[in-house]
Amino acid sequence: MKRITLAVLAAAGLCMAAAAPASAQGSIRWGVNAGLLMPMGDYNTADKPGFIGGAGATYWLTGGQIGLRVDGSYSQTSHDGFSGHSKIAGGMASVVYGLLPASAPARPFVTGGVGYYNVKADDGAGTSVSESKVGFGFGAGVSLKLGTSSSRLILASRFTSVSTTGGSTTFLPITVGITFGK
Repeated sequence: MKRITLAVLAAAGLCMAAAAPASAQGSIRWGVNAGLLMPMGDYNTADKPGFIGGAGATYWLTGGQIGLRVDGSYSQTSHDGFSGHSKIAGGMASVVYGLLPASAPARPFVTGGVGYYNVKADDGAGTSVSESKVGFGFGAGVSLKLGTSSSRLILASRFTSVSTTGGSTTFLPITVGITFGK
């Protein structure tokens, strides 16, 4: 788990370092989010809906239509019908496409990317199984201006699938967040 955290932090740092010299050409927005995690597929048969929280940053290229996003998240769900819970922690690098100009009061967007996640399930009695694998995600959302400030309220969802032994762990986070920056 420590290696995953270090790898995600290193990737985020490299992306930010690479984007910093170019910040005069584009803009960077960062923020936090939280919401509901809806298990899907086989994951849905074993677990109930849970919570998710995360943080991330988007570097919008010149023109503001296309952005590069790095984010990290942590989620937890409870097993359905037996004790224990599942935890998913990881990060994703994505491409974001804004469907309207950045100046629009409500700006819809679509996103897709690849990431690395640790999926851990325990039985509530001290026994757990954990594996770290590659995942992918695609989704959509809307960014709403908050008055005259540069802050925006973000409503988003992203179908995510993590390759796990014997199949995949799929889920749909439904999040509300706030972003800051240019």
